[in-house]
Amino acid sequence: MSAACPSRPTLQHLTGRWGALTMAALAHGTQRFSEIRRRIEGVSDRMLSQTLGDLERDGMVERTVLSAIPPKVTYALTPLGVEVAGRLEALISLVEANMDEVTASRESYDATH
Repeated sequence: MSAACPSRPTLQHLTGRWGALTMAALAHGTQRFSEIRRRIEGVSDRMLSQTLGDLERDGMVERTVLSAIPPKVTYALTPLGVEVAGRLEALISLVEANMDEVTASRESYDATH
């Protein structure tokens, strides 16, 4: 919980707007940039590129450039990324399974505030 804890940036990358969705998308195997972008509705090229770069830097994603014309770039989870993605997918599933309760709570809160 320390402000100086080095885990904070990594946690932000994983739990930010696009990090968890990117990890969940890559949990389904190696993909090209355009395939990931199609799976994650609403993400811009710029944000996906930044998210992938952050996750690569944190050791969650591996970027591979294959020699071809034009060059082909693929993204895959590292072993650490596979473990983290599994836990993120469990969290995503838990939230999705309880959206009725979340929606009811939001409506109740909004009605009183």
